[in-house]
Amino acid sequence: MTTYWPLFGLTLTTPRLVLRPPTDDDFPALLAAIDTGIHDPAVMPFLMAWTDKPREERERDSVQWWWRQRAEWKTDDWSLPLAVFLDGRAVGMQDMNAKQFAVLRVVETGSWLTQEVQGQGLGKEMRAGALQLAFDGLGAEVAQSEAFADNLRSLGVSRALGYAENGIERQAPRGEVQEVKKVRMTREIWLERRSSYPAVEITGLDECRAMFGL
Repeated sequence: MTTYWPLFGLTLTTPRLVLRPPTDDDFPALLAAIDTGIHDPAVMPFLMAWTDKPREERERDSVQWWWRQRAEWKTDDWSLPLAVFLDGRAVGMQDMNAKQFAVLRVVETGSWLTQEVQGQGLGKEMRAGALQLAFDGLGAEVAQSEAFADNLRSLGVSRALGYAENGIERQAPRGEVQEVKKVRMTREIWLERRSSYPAVEITGLDECRAMFGL
C-alpha cells in the first residue's frame, strides 16, 4: 500500500515509542485503547467532547475521522495522525496538521494518551517526535498547540519542551466556558533545545515529501 499511500511507510522511533500513521488493521487496537480511558470523565480535555459519546457512536466516529484524514488530504491542507505504540501496544495518538505549509511553515499538534501510561514522560517523548518531524524533517518554522487551563499535564509537556505562551481563547466543549491557553515554538527555540530532547529516528519520509507540498 505504500506505493499508493506513501505515508504508510513513515515511522518515527523514539527511545520507548514507535509513531506511525495507522492502517485499518490498527483501528481495533486504538479503539480498545480509548476504551481503557484517556481522561477523568469529570473533566473534558478536548475542544470537542468526542469521548462523551456512547461507545458504539464514538467508535464509528473515530474510524470515520481516521478515514477522513486520508480522504481529504491535500498538499496545502493536511492532517497527519500518528498512532503511538509502546512495546507494540497502541497507547495513544499524536496528530499534526497544517494549511499552506509550503508557504507558511506552521504546524499544529494535538494528542491523547491512555491513562494507564500517563505520568511516565511519554507525552513529552511523542511530542518531541512530532517536533523533530516538523522542524528537521519538513522544515517548519513554527509549531503551535493549545490546552485548557486546567490541563496541567499537557501544558507541562509544552513548558518542558520550551513552548512560549501565545494567547488565550474561550471554548465550551460541554456548554460551560473554559479558558484555552495557546502555546508556540519557533525554529530558533527548537534549535537551542533540541539536544535535550529524546532522540528520534525518522524513516520513510523522503517518499512522502511531495504529499506535504515539498
